[in-house]
Amino acid sequence: MISSEQFQAYLSSPEGSRIEFKAAAGGFHFEELIKYCVALANEGGGTILLGVTDKRPRRVVGTKAFAEPGRTEAGLFEQLRQRISVEEYRHEGKRVLIIQVHARLPGSAWQYKGSYWMRAGDSLVPMTDAQLRLIHEEAGPDFSAEICPKAKLDDLDPTAVEVLRKLWQKKSPNQDIVARSTEQLLADAELVMGGRLTYAALILFGTREALGRRLGQAEIVFEYRSNEVPGPAADRREFRQGFFPVLDELWKLINLRNDLQHFQQGLFIWDVPTFNERAVREAVLNAVSHRDYRSSGSVFVRQFPRRIEIVSPGGFPAGITRENVLWQQNP
Repeated sequence: MISSEQFQAYLSSPEGSRIEFKAAAGGFHFEELIKYCVALANEGGGTILLGVTDKRPRRVVGTKAFAEPGRTEAGLFEQLRQRISVEEYRHEGKRVLIIQVHARLPGSAWQYKGSYWMRAGDSLVPMTDAQLRLIHEEAGPDFSAEICPKAKLDDLDPTAVEVLRKLWQKKSPNQDIVARSTEQLLADAELVMGGRLTYAALILFGTREALGRRLGQAEIVFEYRSNEVPGPAADRREFRQGFFPVLDELWKLINLRNDLQHFQQGLFIWDVPTFNERAVREAVLNAVSHRDYRSSGSVFVRQFPRRIEIVSPGGFPAGITRENVLWQQNP
């Protein structure tokens, strides 16, 4: 909710400093609004005020644009897959629309219909290739794609690699995955670069001994706790091995104590598992994929009778907070 003090601060701000004023007395084209949202996000986020003149001294003239702000928010989300706030504000009886756009994430830019928009004076123009390149270079290096200097092919579990081969062949039946050598299979999966293993190869397929020597923190610890009382877990398993075969084992452990909940719908009572397999697998996969491998510590999967807790080392990516985690995206 915008206060009168905040609104006056907007009016006194110079246009261009992440703020855009448009009189829009009779209306404003939705596609133009989308482009301005993209441009502001690409410049670090900002605010658009409809119903205010851009030249000083600024006058609040009111706007008839977008009579249903909630519908406008929904339309912006549908087009950009980003949550953008659209709020009505009344100043001396005149209607102002305030659109607040959050910043893009480091290393990524917003686009609309293939163009990455930015402001240039009073106009909107697409970003140049050079400007886009600078944005993409903001992202830090991908640790998992880096070469593990001392890793050898013998550090990988052949059984785990064969699981990849079978799944890949099932996914792509028209390709002759079965006939490929192990080296070629890993190279095609971008797990080998220039004949050398990446950390991703170790994380996915490494043996216990290899991970102990080269990447000891690549470990998943499972605990089952029957209550919230601190102390030793009723069941505890440690998985320091390539992740590929571990996911199935983890789900089997969780499903052993996956009690049925009874859900009534009309005349029928349905038995619904406490933990959904697809959701659990996705959560564990995210914990392993997005953890910070430069931080010590294991991924913990703690199961309780009615809830499950999955914790991985590291914080949110740059630009993600507790407040926007449900809405912000990092493509």
